[in-house]
Amino acid sequence: MKGDLRVLGIESTAHTFSAAVVSEKKGLLCDVRDIYTPPEGSGIHPTEASIHHAAVASKVVKEAITTSGVGWKDIDAVAYAMGPGLGPCLRVGAVTARTLSLSLGRPLVPVNHAVGHIELGCMLTGAVSPLVLLISGGHTMVVSYSSGMWRVLGETLDLTLGQLLDQLGRHQGFASPCGRRIEEAASRSHRYLRLPYTVKGNDVSFSGTLTAAKRLIDAGEPFDDVCFSVQETAFATAVEVTERALAFTGNDELMVVGGVAANKRLAEMLGVMVGRHSAKFHVVPLRYSGDCGAQIAWTGLLAYKSGSSIPVDKSVIRQSWRLDTVPLPWRVAS
Repeated sequence: MKGDLRVLGIESTAHTFSAAVVSEKKGLLCDVRDIYTPPEGSGIHPTEASIHHAAVASKVVKEAITTSGVGWKDIDAVAYAMGPGLGPCLRVGAVTARTLSLSLGRPLVPVNHAVGHIELGCMLTGAVSPLVLLISGGHTMVVSYSSGMWRVLGETLDLTLGQLLDQLGRHQGFASPCGRRIEEAASRSHRYLRLPYTVKGNDVSFSGTLTAAKRLIDAGEPFDDVCFSVQETAFATAVEVTERALAFTGNDELMVVGGVAANKRLAEMLGVMVGRHSAKFHVVPLRYSGDCGAQIAWTGLLAYKSGSSIPVDKSVIRQSWRLDTVPLPWRVAS
């Protein structure tokens, strides 16, 4: 392999179609996105989102190459999100990546979307081998690296934290994703309404919290108060299991990644907890907390440098693909 590898990454697991280019020496060169927005009061419809992705794919990829300052011939590999995610959306990304791989004559590298969140977070924050809280619309889990893989120490048993916030927002008539609007509403209140708080072992459950919150809204409780209460309850749940995992592993650093990592109240609560353990606290930068091509491109570079690539005819998608089944040869080598 040459001295400075450059990888083009394609992300299309849910509402975002994104392309990014990374350099082994210079890091992230660009990250271009086009996001599908559903109608007010609706969630992401997989087929409609995939139609959006297909319509913008060519434009996004071309803009990424132009913005990066890297020519087509300088791309060494093409990475794509194989999963987990929404099937129709994943297929658009896979087809785009296959086409680029064939037309450029470059290797194709599959990437696990969740692993991508973590590895990009490590690159951007400088975290080395942290305990990780991954929280988004698709994931809520606490993971730690051990024996060649990220190992799950606790996770949701039903809704993810992102789904909790989205479904609460949709009940009010908002369109997904709703996290920012819930956070804004919560910031206008300090009145706590009692809600179910569920921890089972080191796993969490949010369905009871959502049901109770909807009932409060329907009974006439102010939306701002309900949002404040949901955040305080759900975030306390996440902090509890994260602290237990931090104490168990003895890790000296915690990193939070995923779309909900953008929430300032959650970061505040985690920061207080981490301070009790004298550990370092890393939060992925706001722009890269959500889904992006950068997470696929950077993880694809690590995988390709470690010898991972697949033939184009083996480039399937995997709607369900747990991150604790994904080998990490680049971490084993380090």
